[in-house]
Amino acid sequence: MTDRALLMIPGPVEFSPAVLRALAAPSPSHVAPEFIEVFSRALGRLREVCLTKDAFPFVVAGSGTLAMEMAVANLVEEGDAALVVNTGYFSDRMSKLLERHGARVTQVKAPVGSAPSVEEVKAAFSKGAFKVMTVTHVDTSTGVRADASGLLAVANAHGALSIVDGVCATAGEEFRQDAWGADVYLTASQKAVGVPPGLALLTVSPRALEAWRKRKTPVRSVYLDFAEWLPIHEAYLAKKPSYFATPPVNLIAALDVSLGQLLAEGMEARFTRHRTLAEAFRAAWRALGLTLVPKTEALAANTLSALYLPDGVDGSLVGKVAAEGVILAGGLHPEIKARSFRVGHMNAVNPSDVLATVGAVERALAKCGHAVELGAGLAAAQGVLQG
Repeated sequence: MTDRALLMIPGPVEFSPAVLRALAAPSPSHVAPEFIEVFSRALGRLREVCLTKDAFPFVVAGSGTLAMEMAVANLVEEGDAALVVNTGYFSDRMSKLLERHGARVTQVKAPVGSAPSVEEVKAAFSKGAFKVMTVTHVDTSTGVRADASGLLAVANAHGALSIVDGVCATAGEEFRQDAWGADVYLTASQKAVGVPPGLALLTVSPRALEAWRKRKTPVRSVYLDFAEWLPIHEAYLAKKPSYFATPPVNLIAALDVSLGQLLAEGMEARFTRHRTLAEAFRAAWRALGLTLVPKTEALAANTLSALYLPDGVDGSLVGKVAAEGVILAGGLHPEIKARSFRVGHMNAVNPSDVLATVGAVERALAKCGHAVELGAGLAAAQGVLQG
């Protein structure tokens, strides 16, 4: 199809044909033996992708925001102290959710493009106890990747429960739930997990489930309550039918297919591939004179690039890139929305997609009147891709 554009936004992403076929198949009953088998396998595979044997998997119809709120609603009660490690727009959203559920929120906040250091978070803990600490592993608005392993070590040292928002990170950025000691790891289907939007995914540690069981008050939302979902998922894991709310059967079938593909690639290989493709993009951006929103490359995510528009170029660049056959995203963070754009590079992205995207950006920059050496970005990306 000559009119088909390449989707290179930070979610939804490009999906494999096998995933799309599962989505388009006739819908089975949610209690049919064949669906129970699929759901049970998908739950087990989710554990494997998150590198956990101990955490309990939840797959619920909803967005990444629902996954965030599900974690908060079950772990937080009125008056609980919560620490938010804030790296951008979605850390702000986590703060809002915590406050809505009655938490007393303290934020360790960095300027746009930066991330709070482990030492800054240690200092916050030295001033008082927190029941919960939240971390946005990759903030989609800034492209900043937090030091998840280092921050989790601090939370664990102080006995705080941890919630890690992996929406723009899971299955693309290295994350080891059991080894790093994360209590709740949450994500959504439409990014590096490789499934169309509609699934909220969580893996919840035994310690977090025990904290939930010791609540003094009921969870305020029936739909979000672990008490409603835990027996359902336990039944499906045991390959038995159960019901609370009708699961999105086709999305779960697609999830099973995608998680199978992820595990066939291997998580270590997948982490390496995303890292290599991101390095190729970053080499191209340097060659084109573009500046990353993250202050250093060590802070830059491997699942997307957040970039400042060059001087003299406005947001129309995104439309000009689209005219070259590649769809990018505009800015999102309120402080830099009009001055930035974003390129997603996760899930099924391959070297050819990198080159197609860089070439489209080069041509669009030239059409915007920006002084650019055509081919410079492509050569830089090729240098990385060729090793």
